[in-house]
Amino acid sequence: MAGSLRPRPDRGADAWELRVYLGRDAAGKVRQRSRLFRGTKRAAQRELTRLSAEQDRAPGVVPDSRVPDDAARAWGPATTVNDAIEAWQANGWDDLSPSTARRYEGVWRVNIRDAIGRRRIASLGPYDVERYFRDLKVAGLSQASVRYVRAVLHRACRLARKWSNNTLPNPITDTELPEWSLAEKAPAVRSPSTDEVRRLLSAAGDDRNPRVPAFVRLLAATGMRRGEACALRWDDVDWDGSAIRIDEALVTYTGGVAVRGPKTRASARGIAVDGPTIDQLRRLRDHQVELAVAAGAEVGGDSFVFAYEPGGQVPPYPDTLSHAFSALRDRAGVAADVHLHSLRHFQSTELDRVISESQKQARLGWSTVHMARHYTGAVSAEDRRAAEHMGSLLG
Repeated sequence: MAGSLRPRPDRGADAWELRVYLGRDAAGKVRQRSRLFRGTKRAAQRELTRLSAEQDRAPGVVPDSRVPDDAARAWGPATTVNDAIEAWQANGWDDLSPSTARRYEGVWRVNIRDAIGRRRIASLGPYDVERYFRDLKVAGLSQASVRYVRAVLHRACRLARKWSNNTLPNPITDTELPEWSLAEKAPAVRSPSTDEVRRLLSAAGDDRNPRVPAFVRLLAATGMRRGEACALRWDDVDWDGSAIRIDEALVTYTGGVAVRGPKTRASARGIAVDGPTIDQLRRLRDHQVELAVAAGAEVGGDSFVFAYEPGGQVPPYPDTLSHAFSALRDRAGVAADVHLHSLRHFQSTELDRVISESQKQARLGWSTVHMARHYTGAVSAEDRRAAEHMGSLLG
């Protein structure tokens, strides 16, 4: 019997959600049994194995007619797009990050399930699909949103074709998206000016708690993604070398957060940091240690830098820091179209003046220049120049 497990940090440090596949109901909908388990990952895996074996032995369950035969029975001329997405959800979504799975779920339920999702895959052609994309555009969806819908449909239909032993087509393959004029496209993310960033940092300096000022300073000085900064641990800070290592990212899902690997392989990197930013991180660590001592806890190397709980064993919820940034932006009198992610654009824009394109992309962790790693050291002289330049801009 197929099963899966996933961490549930929102229910405790050692909480796991165990799910056992029960087959499909009369309507073809996937049925699962879910249970919360507390203990180590190995213990959770043993419990999942036990639950799966228990289900296999249940009356009416034939061991050899589980997932493969059930799926084989479903793949045919009557298979709908919704059938393909539900099967993918039961056999593949556990490998996705929680935030990606949540977004897929939203796209499916809002834009696909009650529309093209009801259509049989075998009855769809490129014309039907492109007409559907155009209807979405007319309904007001952005170019990026329609592109995301197409990506979900393409993956689901490609899997349906594979799982049906190529008896089903993939009607999404040769489709094209409608065009959006410049007036119809959403405005690009604006890079804030140096003056705006300095006003943000100045307003943050009035905060008695050094967490938010250090967080905003670090993002402005390095261009880190929000999730990367939230997953930063004290072991990742090289105090003597004025550098940090980025090898984890925090992702959100309904009801909690999880620490995962970085967004792409190229996102794992080491980057230089200017002296004043390191000093601000050092002040934050002193503050975190004081809080931990008062609570009878301890700050270790694996503690999260921007944690709110004493001891830093629980990572900060990213949206909490985003809300804090919004309040800071209002106090600083900075325009509302400047967001946390705008600081990454600020970094990219300003670095054009001092370092090469390949080094800038390596510093920001863009996968399109992964091969640059072979020619650029983790903290090269050029990257050090980038760090010092950003430090001079921020004051």
